[in-house]
Amino acid sequence: MSAAPEIALLAAASSGRPAGAPGNGPLTLGTLARQLRMLAATPERWWGLVRFDPARSARIDVEDQPEYGAWLMVMPPGGASLACDCDVATLIAGEAAEGAALRPGPVRVHGRPHWLRGHGAGYSISLHARAVPGRTRSAGFSVAELVASR
Repeated sequence: MSAAPEIALLAAASSGRPAGAPGNGPLTLGTLARQLRMLAATPERWWGLVRFDPARSARIDVEDQPEYGAWLMVMPPGGASLACDCDVATLIAGEAAEGAALRPGPVRVHGRPHWLRGHGAGYSISLHARAVPGRTRSAGFSVAELVASR
């Protein structure tokens, strides 16, 4: 029997914040994945930001918190691949691929920059988050690496 859940509750009570709530330091991947699931489950917080542009894909900032940042990626049918530097992502609607096809619902954890592309006949909408402040950074790989990864 583990005492870890009880210890976490005691620690949260002494810190003045609820158990599992973001703290002052970097978020764990598990906590970040939970934040992303909660954000995905409340489309009223971000649906009004979605824009459908048949000419290009779009990256749309949704949240910029001290502990994490979250953004949407909206890809038109047949759109070009996009570089992504997220820690966690979930497909909201449509079809997308990162080498393998993604399915709406599950949160996917990433350890390094990757490529995301729309797949299918309709728009693809995905939600992404990164725990590091100042999340916008160079993806750190080339088009040649994209071709090699396929």
